[in-house]
Amino acid sequence: MRDIGIDVKPPERECVDKNCPFHGTLSVRGQLLRGKVVKTYGKTAVIERELIRYVPKFERYMKKRSKLHAHNPRCIRAKPGDIVTIGECRPISKTKSFVILEVVGNEGNKS
Repeated sequence: MRDIGIDVKPPERECVDKNCPFHGTLSVRGQLLRGKVVKTYGKTAVIERELIRYVPKFERYMKKRSKLHAHNPRCIRAKPGDIVTIGECRPISKTKSFVILEVVGNEGNKS
């Protein structure tokens, strides 16, 4: 297992994915973000981030959402509903420039 230079808990499983920062050759640099996994398909996960921004004109806060596509290594296997930390890397495909580094928690159903 490689040391990626970021303070995250390494996965317990092993994988042979070349785009895994822990077991492959993918380097992580740039932004570290946190968000919720909305959808997974293949080796990709869709991460949704909720941003709160103050609007001075109306003296209110505005909620914005943004979605990012991230590589989901086999050793991590994030599922929909998981809160994850993602890190920026080189472009893996047309829409993926992030990789999931760790699963922080799970957001349960609030119904």
